[in-house]
Amino acid sequence: MVSFESKPYSKRLLQLISWSHWFTFFNIIAAILLSSIYVFNEAMPETLLGQTYLATTWLSHMAFLTFMSFVLILFPITILFPRTRFIRVVASIVFTVELLLLLLDAFIYSRLGYHLNISSSAPILDLITNEIQQNSRVFWFVSLVLCMVILSFELLASNYAWKHLKELQKTIFARFIVIPLVAFFFFSHIVHIWADANLEYDVLRQDTVLPLSYPSTAKTLLTKYGMFDEVDYIARKTSPLAFTDVIPQYPQYQGQCPSNSALTQSVFMVLTDKSLNNKQLDKIKQRALNGKVSLDNHIDNALPKDAWFNLFYSLPSIYKGALLEQGATPLLFQIIDKKNLAKSFTVIGEQNHNSASELNNLTTSLFSKSNHLADISSLVFADKLNNFSPGLHVFYFAGDDSYQYELFLDALMSAQNKKAEKDIVWISSIGNKSKDTSLSIKPALLVLPEGKNRVIDKLTSHMDVQPTLIKRWLNCNIEPNTFSNGNDVKRLKKDRIIANTMTDGIVVFNKDKSMFVDQNGNFQSYSIQLAAPITAKPDFPLMIDGVHFIKQFSQQANKEQ
Repeated sequence: MVSFESKPYSKRLLQLISWSHWFTFFNIIAAILLSSIYVFNEAMPETLLGQTYLATTWLSHMAFLTFMSFVLILFPITILFPRTRFIRVVASIVFTVELLLLLLDAFIYSRLGYHLNISSSAPILDLITNEIQQNSRVFWFVSLVLCMVILSFELLASNYAWKHLKELQKTIFARFIVIPLVAFFFFSHIVHIWADANLEYDVLRQDTVLPLSYPSTAKTLLTKYGMFDEVDYIARKTSPLAFTDVIPQYPQYQGQCPSNSALTQSVFMVLTDKSLNNKQLDKIKQRALNGKVSLDNHIDNALPKDAWFNLFYSLPSIYKGALLEQGATPLLFQIIDKKNLAKSFTVIGEQNHNSASELNNLTTSLFSKSNHLADISSLVFADKLNNFSPGLHVFYFAGDDSYQYELFLDALMSAQNKKAEKDIVWISSIGNKSKDTSLSIKPALLVLPEGKNRVIDKLTSHMDVQPTLIKRWLNCNIEPNTFSNGNDVKRLKKDRIIANTMTDGIVVFNKDKSMFVDQNGNFQSYSIQLAAPITAKPDFPLMIDGVHFIKQFSQQANKEQ
């Protein structure tokens, strides 16, 4: 009897290729079954066309990806090394890795909303690390079991296809599966071309469901995640970003803060329209003795009419309309009122008329005392600055005159050095005159007298101010995600995504770059390291991370309800 290896090259090659076709066929069935995770993770399309497209694209797309693994990997290796055992082992390993990657990708998609990609390696690694930290034994046990089960399937399928190759070649059942899959492939592509031309949202919203599928558009994704109105999308209208879901009620203070002693320390927030630079902040740091927390990667991307909302409510601008309609009071101000602490708001200089009315309405509702001064002549005395009642005192320098701002800070820090119990001081700019400056970093400074000098290189924003003060000033143990999208800046341990909305788009920051996406789907990128605009491909995973950040408060509140 002549062994297989001793057969002529052409006969060995044809038999191996025939075997690999059947082996790939079994893996197509396995990939389709495993990829059902993607389908079940998505909401069912509303129209019959959308449902038909989902079924046909799911079946044909996964079959195509699996078959391409054969074409690009297995087939070339078979041509070069037509050795039975070698090819069967390599094929089993290749498809085991592919199915494991498919499961990993499905898990990541179910949690993060996007597929495996290099640009989002940091949040993907964070997700996997958190899973390991929560229960490492379960994670590794499940991973090992999945590896063993899939590898066992591959070896069994390989052995079955090889031993029953002649029988399989005589069967006709495979053509009743393959022919419909090919028809589904062409049908789904034709439907997508038509949907793209006619903006059929029920089809286009499925673009990101399957791995290596159609590239979606920003407008489609924003509509899918409930930040753009579906009716306006279909009508091809341009409208401001807004939640399509109901925004939950803002939380009420439940007495979580200690009340056994009266608070004697104040918070001074000194803000200016003009962006600060490191040279200005270095001068201020020389005046402060201890507790200087330098926020070198601080973000304030809002226009003036929304920046104050971000600061006081610690939430993205998209929540503004609903919370003001609710008459909601920021948790920090609720606690201040409960503890009978002072609140004052002082404007120095001439305000921009466009933002003045909105700021006045906001400060009138939050502050018991509001002043408007032409200059700082009445404020620069140490006795005056050290005579403020314990509480929150905000000083806002309107306009571009930085001289009075710096002079006031010199006086404030000098006065602080004379006090036995020093106050907390927050120093930063607020608001942007235009969208052009909203993508840049704006350094800030926080002085916590009882702490050590520290430089925070993680991303921070105005939304972190309220959680930091509630923890560091009022000593309250309240989880920040219950009332804000920010965090205590001294508890930041890893890089994060920060995002905010504007009337015509969304701004997203990570440690390397910032990105603005308008409601028409146009991307504009800005390098944080180069401090300059850059040309880059649309980063959809980063945009999805930004949407998750924006919806963080509403999702957390809905869970609690």
